[in-house]
Amino acid sequence: MTKSEAQTRSELIDQQLAQSGWNVKDPTQVVEEFDILTGLPSGVTEPRTPYEGHQFSDYVLLGKDRKPLAVIEAKKSSRDAAIGREQAKQYCYNIQKQLGSELPFCFYTNGHETYFWDLENAPPRKVIGFPMRDDLERFAYIRRNRKPLTQEFINTSIAGRDYQIRAIRSVLEGIEQKKRDFLLVMATGTGKTRTCIAMVDALMRAGHAEKMLFLVDRIALREQALAAFKEHMPNEPRWPNVGEKLIAKDRRIYVATYPTMLNIIRDEAQHLSPHFFDFIVVDESHRSIYNTFGEVLDYFKTLTLGLTATPTDIIDHNTFRLFHCEDGLPTFAYTFEEAVNNVPPYLSNFQVMKIQTKFQMEGISKRTISLEDQKRLILQGKEVEEINFEGSQLEKQVINKGTNTLIVREFMEEAIKDANGVLPGKTIFFCATKAHARRMEEIFDKLYPQYHGELAKVLVSDDPRVYGKGGLLDQFTNNDMPRIAISVDMLDTGIDVREIVNLVFAKPVYSYTKFWQMVGRGTRLLETSKPKPWCLKKDGFLILDCWDNFEYFKFNHKGKELKPQLPLPVRLVGLRLDKIEKANDIGHADIAAREIAKFRLQIAALPKESVVIKEAAAALTRLEEENFWISLTHDRLEFLRAEIKPLFRTVSDADFKAMRFECDLLEYSLAMLNEDKEQSEILRAGIVEQISELPLSVSFVKPEEALIRAAQTSHYWAKANNEDAFDELVAKLGPLMKFREQSTGQEQTHLDLADELYKKEWVEFGPQHEAVSITRYREMVENLIAELTEYNPVLQKIKNGEVVSVIEANELAELLHEEHPHITEGLLRQVYKNRKARFIQFIRHILGIEVLKSFPDEVSAAFDQFIRTHTTLSSRQMEFLNLLKNFIIGREREKVEKKDLINAPFTVIHPQGIRGVFSPAEINEILQLTERLAA
Repeated sequence: MTKSEAQTRSELIDQQLAQSGWNVKDPTQVVEEFDILTGLPSGVTEPRTPYEGHQFSDYVLLGKDRKPLAVIEAKKSSRDAAIGREQAKQYCYNIQKQLGSELPFCFYTNGHETYFWDLENAPPRKVIGFPMRDDLERFAYIRRNRKPLTQEFINTSIAGRDYQIRAIRSVLEGIEQKKRDFLLVMATGTGKTRTCIAMVDALMRAGHAEKMLFLVDRIALREQALAAFKEHMPNEPRWPNVGEKLIAKDRRIYVATYPTMLNIIRDEAQHLSPHFFDFIVVDESHRSIYNTFGEVLDYFKTLTLGLTATPTDIIDHNTFRLFHCEDGLPTFAYTFEEAVNNVPPYLSNFQVMKIQTKFQMEGISKRTISLEDQKRLILQGKEVEEINFEGSQLEKQVINKGTNTLIVREFMEEAIKDANGVLPGKTIFFCATKAHARRMEEIFDKLYPQYHGELAKVLVSDDPRVYGKGGLLDQFTNNDMPRIAISVDMLDTGIDVREIVNLVFAKPVYSYTKFWQMVGRGTRLLETSKPKPWCLKKDGFLILDCWDNFEYFKFNHKGKELKPQLPLPVRLVGLRLDKIEKANDIGHADIAAREIAKFRLQIAALPKESVVIKEAAAALTRLEEENFWISLTHDRLEFLRAEIKPLFRTVSDADFKAMRFECDLLEYSLAMLNEDKEQSEILRAGIVEQISELPLSVSFVKPEEALIRAAQTSHYWAKANNEDAFDELVAKLGPLMKFREQSTGQEQTHLDLADELYKKEWVEFGPQHEAVSITRYREMVENLIAELTEYNPVLQKIKNGEVVSVIEANELAELLHEEHPHITEGLLRQVYKNRKARFIQFIRHILGIEVLKSFPDEVSAAFDQFIRTHTTLSSRQMEFLNLLKNFIIGREREKVEKKDLINAPFTVIHPQGIRGVFSPAEINEILQLTERLAA
């Protein structure tokens, strides 16, 4: 039934206002039919009708000072809400003119769709529900007091690297240009969280945001983000504090997991306004934000920033679309290659060693098992001929202790060690399953009992001992032991332990995104201000790849393409609609009616508090009319498929095993209606197999024994091919399906056979392979000089700070050249990137007496200082300075003149080069900087 405007207001809009804390009957909060004096037309002195010279706004929402905060224009539910757009705008301007007050905020609605228009600041946008009074007063305060963001100071003590400042400027400039969605792509370890905190700090100081939400997908990442906000913005109140479950509304910074926030917005008892936050950050925004959790972003339609470490060419099309970016063009990107190649580097590079065992490569069979192990198996009563497994079946169908033992031994031999050279530095072992992780832990304990079970620990997300102060993750991060964290998924992403120097891939990985996140666990540099005794130096990190992952991604650049899967509730509804359509087409109205009744029950059970369901109110209202269901035409079925079926993605609280069984039965009954005998036979066999796996020993299953046994016979299906029988199976056996898998997992074969090394080699992968050889060269020189210092008098003089003569210096140079022909002044200058230092200066630098800054270091430090003292640089200016820095490093002390800066490559940034980017005074400052560096 179509609602009139009065009904729309009383039944829909008044209720929505009440949900947001507005009492429509209280004239100190809401004035209905607000009288706006517009004046009489020119030449008219007296009103010719009672309402001439007046306009009446449907609702005006008042602030605590009784002044108008917002105007709402209502239209009846069957009309387009946009019809009220210009009317509402006119009312806002007329109220401002009449009262001399601030311009009210503008809303127009038809009860199903509501639009918010911040006049003169932004275009109208669709929102979920009305703001509370506190929200509107906050909006008004922000509008009144905010400062321009282009000039806002960035706190470089939080995020002071040039690319971090450029990232922040890109977003701040976008906000000034009225953009609302942003995506930052920054390699793991480049400080995404710090960049985001500095951005929040700038937004809050500039008066653009008072409340922000930082969304993560795991509890460990929530704790990490809370700690970072506490460190860098200690005076801003945060939620949650330890032990807090209910949302507190008096904080400024909120950090939550997606499931926590979804539960809060669906919980009417904890009502949180959809306008509560001014800025939302979505961490690791390539994951967890589609399907159910996309609902969180749909609910809070505010300024949104996505953060991801996924390389730009791998990012899913949906991620770019979600943040309104063109495919492949995020707001700002900073890659792993850029970070590693920076001078000095911002991330640690890595080496990859591939380890493969004989069983991995050739499988486990009589051909590959040693004769000694074959004898042992025979003595144990096992048939050697029956043992036949592919290498790819390891840790799936077959578990071999010897293979895992070999991997552990090879790791202990090859791992980067601590300063004592005995124990491995901090390491993550990536395992296939929790059982696999526990087996690895047992092997470490057995092989190295002298460490009393403290060397390696399993860290998995469902273990409560992992979290909190003193938990296993805290111990791994802040204590000497454990050195090795054995993980299944939990430590794959987002965990920040700078001292990690070894990663072990003890499992195959097929997702390119996940793979690079796992590699990213080792890329962070040490914090020199917070040294930890078990890792005082980190020149790079080592990856032991036991499953040829690097080789796989060389040939499969994007990994396995995962096909998007329909959520099970959506699939069930799709099958039901197909069955209704087929039953109608072949004249089985009784079957169609039966399925329609089930479908209507499913619709009634949709989570009404879900924002997705609220947004679909207009479509769902159509279904309330009984006439809609009397004749389900093909057009109506298409409407149900297009508009209603997708809503079932919101169903999260259901018995999915029972639902899968119902799906299979629906598909079978549909095949029967289609008279597809071959398909129905295949489907029936699958259903019978599921029923046969129900364990009659379980007390909940036993009462249905008669039906379970009958449903496994051909006689039952010949006789019971009708809707009553299908419904009985769904009702009685569906709820028992949860017991099926518990009794029938795939059997695994456990073996303890000696495995042997098949291949061990270094893998060339990643940027700057030459940097590895330079590191080794430096190590060789430094080790040689350390050895010679013990007995060489010239080196001892240098170490004691005494002056050495030219003759002594030449003698030392000749000695070192004899020891190693590649130790020359020229090579040392190249390796230490300093073209001016003399031979003795390099020796003094190696002995720790003199700090020898490389030219690139000198240039980088000078530019960093310049950026820190010029805090209002735009993103384009930052980009220009970064290009200039690399230009100077490339020319190695050659003088840069003004004419260089108005030609390529600087014309890429502006056709006029530096003239189009900086003012004359700023250009002079930059030229002075380049002169100092060339001196």
